Amino acid sequence: MKVAVGIHILADMYGIKPELLETKEILMDIIEESVRVGNLTKISSDYYQFEPVGASGVVLLAESHVSFHTWPEFGLITLDLFTCGDPHKADVAFEYIRDVLRPTEIEFKKHERGAKAPETTVLAQPVGNPVKS
Repeated sequence: MKVAVGIHILADMYGIKPELLETKEILMDIIEESVRVGNLTKISSDYYQFEPVGASGVVLLAESHVSFHTWPEFGLITLDLFTCGDPHKADVAFEYIRDVLRPTEIEFKKHERGAKAPETTVLAQPVGNPVKS
């Protein structure tokens, strides 16, 4: 069976309560929990706090990454979620973020990555002991 090597979700979510987008601590909790709920394998993460408000962050996954940038003044978060392997995991992680932030509008794109890879391609599997938090 032919499958893509990964799923890439790009989403712009609008109409979010600004207080959910103002600090890196709130977003860190949401993003880290989405990784756990999606059964993804965290390697590392980094978050940045803008002044006076707004945050950006990235979680490096064995499966790829999750990243975001916020604009509380617009009620906006932009989200980039790319996972290889089981595409359902990307959907679960995204749905968790969506359900917590409760945007009033979403611009959403889902793209298959590596769809032209040969059918004999073996997907890389994580090795070692990635960080679990």
